[in-house]
Amino acid sequence: MNQPYRPAPRSTLPLVRCAVYTRKSTEEGLEQEFNSLDAQRESAEAFIRSQAGEGWTCVADRYDDGGFTGGNMDRPAVKRLMADVEAGKVDCVLVYKVDRLSRSLLDFARMMQAFEQHKVSFVSVTQQFNTATSMGRLVLNVLLSFAQFEREIIAERTRDKVAATRRKGKWSGGRPMLGYDVDPRGQRLSVNVEEAERVRAMFALFLEHESLPPVAHELEARGWSNKRWRTRSGKESGGETFTRIGLRRLLTNVLYAGKVRYKDEVHDGEQPALVDPAVFRQAQQLLRSGDRGGGPPARNRPGALLQGLLRCVPCGCAMTPAHSAKGVRRYRYYTCTRAQKRGWDACPSKSVPADEIERLVLERIRGVGRDPALLRELLAQASLEGQSRSADLESEQRGLEHDLNGWQAEVRNLSLYIRPGEDNNPIVARLAELQERIGLVEGRVRKVREQMQAIRERMLGEDEAATALSLFDPLWGTLTPAEQARVIGLLVERVDYDGAKGKVTISFHPTGIRALADELAGRAKERRA
Repeated sequence: MNQPYRPAPRSTLPLVRCAVYTRKSTEEGLEQEFNSLDAQRESAEAFIRSQAGEGWTCVADRYDDGGFTGGNMDRPAVKRLMADVEAGKVDCVLVYKVDRLSRSLLDFARMMQAFEQHKVSFVSVTQQFNTATSMGRLVLNVLLSFAQFEREIIAERTRDKVAATRRKGKWSGGRPMLGYDVDPRGQRLSVNVEEAERVRAMFALFLEHESLPPVAHELEARGWSNKRWRTRSGKESGGETFTRIGLRRLLTNVLYAGKVRYKDEVHDGEQPALVDPAVFRQAQQLLRSGDRGGGPPARNRPGALLQGLLRCVPCGCAMTPAHSAKGVRRYRYYTCTRAQKRGWDACPSKSVPADEIERLVLERIRGVGRDPALLRELLAQASLEGQSRSADLESEQRGLEHDLNGWQAEVRNLSLYIRPGEDNNPIVARLAELQERIGLVEGRVRKVREQMQAIRERMLGEDEAATALSLFDPLWGTLTPAEQARVIGLLVERVDYDGAKGKVTISFHPTGIRALADELAGRAKERRA
């Protein structure tokens, strides 16, 4: 006689430890008491409760990535999740939708391989499949394959469109450049007369000084800044002070010569040239000659500890290493580049003995380590500069995320208007443009976050800083000249010399002591080994 079926007692059911992963691409709304991450988690926890009869239970750890793209694996919570999977702490991973875990087929395949290797199942709460079954795995792969295919097609169309546009000499969008405005009647550039005069003046200043730093200082003194414009959302953007890198970017932009660039190709552009072609070519030759063969400026010339750091205050120019010989003796100097080019009478500083000013800088560094009050002052200054830089980065991040939200909303709205069998090319072209912008801005947001994290990690307490500087004297004499120059460069941002007043001012990097501590600790470890 057949015995009636009785379900297994609850105590004998295997325990299924479930981890809930949630993600949101931007940080907008995360400050709310109940946000998108909470909503995703609530749905997943409700699903887990519905499977309680099968032994499912939710682990205590939360795996929430707020403000991270799904296009890569550079997310703290997903890294913790994969580590716990490999450690055998998880039996099942639940998400609200597949794209919350990843938007990359390659990354997703790698995660699925890791799940399978550690016998971890994957559940998408709202898409009704479970990778514990063969049909679930098939449906998942089909969904991801089509998503990957769609992204790649959009990317290809975007690249083809940009290439065709540039080859016809048209401006294909992007950040507006100083000297031009975007014509409201279409994607064309029109000349901004006032800004165009400034652009020509910048080229003239560069040809006069033959160096980027003095031009950047002159622009700052005049109060000139980069292009400022209003985004579609009405937000003011741009207007940054010119740095050496920003100035180089402007001087090498072929737009000003009436050209457009696509990768390595240069084509005639529709926009009027702002700079005479001969002037533009001369500027490019000067920039190339100053690149020392295309690499960064040499800063480790043996015996020149302050190369690239020392500046003449009255002229606003760099002071470069020089030497003279008398018999067998060799005398080293740092000479103002303005005095070298325009004559000795053009500069009140002229030159300074290298040994003397290098000794002064070294003594100032040693003095910081010996004087607690001076060390506290330096750390306070570094903290203020770090906070200021962090505030600038946070402001930039908010602006970028605001743009991202607007573009993502536009993508969602446009997707509703795509109709099978109809001409969707204009919509698809706009979607492709938006996807490219979103990808670029998401990349910039990641870099901003990394820079903010680096600033936080580089800040030192007084005790740590004192310990780091205590290693300076014992190790200094063991370093080669090139290594000594590198150590100085880690700590010192610039040295200003005013020959007329006989005054030397040293500016330290905000995070320089941390960099110096890491460098000297590594040297001390090598020495002990």
